[in-house]
Amino acid sequence: QVQLVESGGGLVQPGGSLRLSCEASGRIFSINAMGWHRQVPGKQRELVATIMRGGSTNYADSVKGRFTIARDNAENTVYLQMNSLKPEDTAVYYCNLEGRRTYFAPEVPYWGQGTQVTVSV
Repeated sequence: QVQLVESGGGLVQPGGSLRLSCEASGRIFSINAMGWHRQVPGKQRELVATIMRGGSTNYADSVKGRFTIARDNAENTVYLQMNSLKPEDTAVYYCNLEGRRTYFAPEVPYWGQGTQVTVSV
C-alpha cells in the first residue's frame, strides 16, 4: 500500500503563511508528478500546484506569486509554502502523486486524506 500523510494545516490570519508537507510511504517504485489540490464544500476539487520529478512546476493562476511547491525525491516528500494567504484560500488541501508500484505496473494516482487550512481573522 502507498500512503500519503499531510501535515502543516491550521488556522492563520490573512496575510500570514503556512507550510504544508506530504510524505509518501509504502511500496512505490517511482514517482512522476506530485502536487496539491484543494476543495471547499459544495465545489469541485481544484488544482493548486504540481511539480514533476525533474523540477518543472505548474500553478493555478489564483496562487501564482504567493505559493511555492517543492519536493525531495530522496524522501518522497512534497511541500507547499503558502504566503500572503487570503480568506479565499480556505479549503481542505490534498496531496497527490502519480507513481508506479513496480517497474511493470501502470502509473496511477494516489491521494492523501487532506489537511484543513483556514484563513480568518
